[in-house]
Amino acid sequence: MEVKLHDIGEGMTEANINHFLVKVGDVVRADQPLVEVQTDKMTAEIPAPFSGVIKEFTVNEGETIPVGSTVLLMEKEHRDATRRTVPQTTQVSKKKRILASPYTRKIARENGINIEEVVGSGAGGRIVDEDVLLYMKGDVGPPPKPEEERVPDVQVTTEEHTGHTIPFRGRRKQIASKMSQSLRTIPHCTHFEEIDVTNLLVWKDTMKRCGQSISMGAYFVKALSVCLKEFPIFNARLNEEEECVKLQSHHNIGIAVDTDEGLIVPVIKGVEGKTMKDIQAEMKALTVKAQEGTLAMKEIKGGTFTVSNVGPLNGSIGATPIINEPEVALVAFHKTKKRPMVNDKDEIVVRSMMNVSMSFDHRVADGGTAVMFTNRLRDLIEEPQSMLLELM
Repeated sequence: MEVKLHDIGEGMTEANINHFLVKVGDVVRADQPLVEVQTDKMTAEIPAPFSGVIKEFTVNEGETIPVGSTVLLMEKEHRDATRRTVPQTTQVSKKKRILASPYTRKIARENGINIEEVVGSGAGGRIVDEDVLLYMKGDVGPPPKPEEERVPDVQVTTEEHTGHTIPFRGRRKQIASKMSQSLRTIPHCTHFEEIDVTNLLVWKDTMKRCGQSISMGAYFVKALSVCLKEFPIFNARLNEEEECVKLQSHHNIGIAVDTDEGLIVPVIKGVEGKTMKDIQAEMKALTVKAQEGTLAMKEIKGGTFTVSNVGPLNGSIGATPIINEPEVALVAFHKTKKRPMVNDKDEIVVRSMMNVSMSFDHRVADGGTAVMFTNRLRDLIEEPQSMLLELM
């Protein structure tokens, strides 16, 4: 019987065959993972539809196939028949799960490298292009230091990549399609605000001394939820066919995460009912899953508003972010920098300033409403104690 690639969510049309988790001749049980695939949004496993024996692979690792294609053939056998026809020595294969993008796998295949022998330096042991290139140069020493401490022995220069092509498919292609659709459909308007985060940094340090470590990102997400409660028009969906704007009942805030394979936006559901500690724990868990490519479909669906915190990348002072359609707004937090500012007494003081950009759908809201939204956000960030009133 044929085991096919089915639509595992969000209307996917194709997937890349990362690697098989079994081999021909293996006896497998129902629901056992057979093959790992990479869609435009996530890494997923196709399970066995029944117990039986793997007879043949009909596609190759690294191949991109459309939904509905046959991946492998299985023979369904009854328990007695299995005992008669399958040797007792047959073992269920337990192949090591490799975290690597389709392009990284392609580099390994084209150079005759068994990717299972390569030590990954990325998040969760993910193998990146540079790991394969280092392996090609014979550098297969001890496992590398954690990513934040690791200094590559070999610098991969632009010349080394000259003549290479990068596949434009999978997640990268889906991102391009969605961004193009968003820009074609939504009349974007972006405005900017600068926010003094000096007091928030002091508050953060105070919480840490009290044994409560709360990240700036978690505070931002909770503050945005407070603002969305007061300005629900930015937590909405526009339905032009029915000529209505539907206000969403929950604040499901998407967190933009930069990964080796492109941008992905896992969603924290029901932020309005969660504490900052809850938000921080969920943000951390979802970010790790995004970087390791292990997000479930339910963890990337249902967003109503998106936040992009690019400040930690230490390179952005402003941007015009593209809205994550069908949402109607997105806020981006940029890097914090100490600057001389003039206070109410006309004194020059050093303050920690952060730029914020907000893109919104001009069909749904006007600039004045967006300004009031970011003014409220600014107040919550500049005076952290005011958040206490919102949590009472």
